[in-house]
Amino acid sequence: MSLAPALLEILACPQDKGALYYLEAESILYNPRLQRSYAIRDDIPVMLIDESTTVDAAEHGRLMGVISDAGVAPTFS
Repeated sequence: MSLAPALLEILACPQDKGALYYLEAESILYNPRLQRSYAIRDDIPVMLIDESTTVDAAEHGRLMGVISDAGVAPTFS
């Protein structure tokens, strides 16, 4: 099940308040500015900074490739 479009329109990174990218196949919301991902568990985004994952440069590049290839739009503009 995917996240509701209305929810995606208001989701922001809890640290920098910027838009996120929803990668449904990976069950994450990704902040490329901080190279941080937020897990989605049981269709609920876990938006706690302490539970986020910082990704390394290689993973950041891979995620940005997925975002680019799939044409994923940010949660808001």
